Amino acid sequence: MPHVVHMDKKSLKKKRIAVSEKRQITIPIDYYKALGIEDEVDCQLHGDAIIIRPAQELSGEFDEQILAELIAKGYSGQDLLSKFKEARRKIGPAVKRMLNEAELAAEDKTEYSAYEDLFETENNNE
Repeated sequence: MPHVVHMDKKSLKKKRIAVSEKRQITIPIDYYKALGIEDEVDCQLHGDAIIIRPAQELSGEFDEQILAELIAKGYSGQDLLSKFKEARRKIGPAVKRMLNEAELAAEDKTEYSAYEDLFETENNNE
């Protein structure tokens, strides 16, 4: 996780930044350093605001479970590595789907989804 420097009131001032013809912006260096931004940010639309945060990487919370399942299925060597990377890439989108489903369920707009629906298990693809 990036080291975050707490900003004082002076650095909390609002700054106006230009948007290029290609819809690009430059994050002011003091904001960039204070937030510990590296090479990516997460961008989220919230009402009429865009929230830009340092990218949050999954820190391997599911790695042991993924590996255990793949080993139990008989994968090893390069096949294990390949399947592990494939499964790990699915975690972020699955978590986003779970959060969206939770929000809809909290608003009583949908029913819950099963694990298999969210993670697109091999059984679903057969």
